[in-house]
Amino acid sequence: MIYRTDMSMRFDFVSIFPECFDSYLGVSMMNRARQDGLVSFRFADPRKYATDKHHTVDDSPYGGGAGMVMKPEPLFACVEDLLSEGEASRDRTRIILFSAKGRPFVQDDARRLVGSYDRLILIAGRYEGVDERVHEHLVDEELSIGEYVLTGGELPAMVVADAVTRLIPGVLGNAESAETESHSEEGVLEHPQYTKPEEFRGWRVPDVLLSGHHEEIRKWRERMSSRRAGTDIETV
Repeated sequence: MIYRTDMSMRFDFVSIFPECFDSYLGVSMMNRARQDGLVSFRFADPRKYATDKHHTVDDSPYGGGAGMVMKPEPLFACVEDLLSEGEASRDRTRIILFSAKGRPFVQDDARRLVGSYDRLILIAGRYEGVDERVHEHLVDEELSIGEYVLTGGELPAMVVADAVTRLIPGVLGNAESAETESHSEEGVLEHPQYTKPEEFRGWRVPDVLLSGHHEEIRKWRERMSSRRAGTDIETV
């Protein structure tokens, strides 16, 4: 469900490796959305906000332990500088940190973000984690994209940006695509799709899809969707 019909979204990616985003955001749907003015992408490197001569963004954890932890000062300074630009009000801006211990991101989150915010500030965590004061006093929520550990938050940030962008009105060539695909509603998985040729290696397209009978096609697709979702409802 999309709550607005005319909007654009700004994404601010906070990362010490901003070059990670170039290839993905520069092609296909994401790039078209940017060219059409439906989204904008900005990149901010916390290293530029570190005050020591080495531009240090990490340090060893108090109490000991393996690895390094991202320091609070550069992240706070970076995000606060972004907020000062003021293109979107604070209540229309969502600051999200990505880490392995964050709450799993789901399609409902994409709908919530596109429906409630004009701007997302996406912080890519690194190393063994981020100083807890960032969690407690800077970000609005903490997300992950699965129960596994990645080297950094750049991939999750792009995943969320993609999932949100495709829900912005005008991004997809056919608005129905976002309404009928998997997870468009809770427990819904998309029905099987077929294209030419009609027969491939002895495997034929189901006859109902060739019938031209739109109501029967609709019922078949609903049955297949429910079967994939494990609900097995009977469409009448």
